[in-house]
Amino acid sequence: MKHRPSLRLRIEIVLGAVSAALLALTLAVPNWIERFFGFEPDGGDGSAEWGLAISLALATLVLFGDAYRLRARLARARAATK
Repeated sequence: MKHRPSLRLRIEIVLGAVSAALLALTLAVPNWIERFFGFEPDGGDGSAEWGLAISLALATLVLFGDAYRLRARLARARAATK
């Protein structure tokens, strides 16, 4: 019988990938917030972008880390049932 990953694992992987992509966008094009939304939340000093980059980096690490732990736990449970 083929086992499928849980919905939680899939959601964490997708959200981790989205946060990683937004992190890469923020680091590559720091003023994308001003371009996309048309206003400068930090007055042009870049602090909003750095705050966003740090937040996205933490979110990416947490989401991928938890997805890794969940995947390992599911693999152990699958091995125990064989």
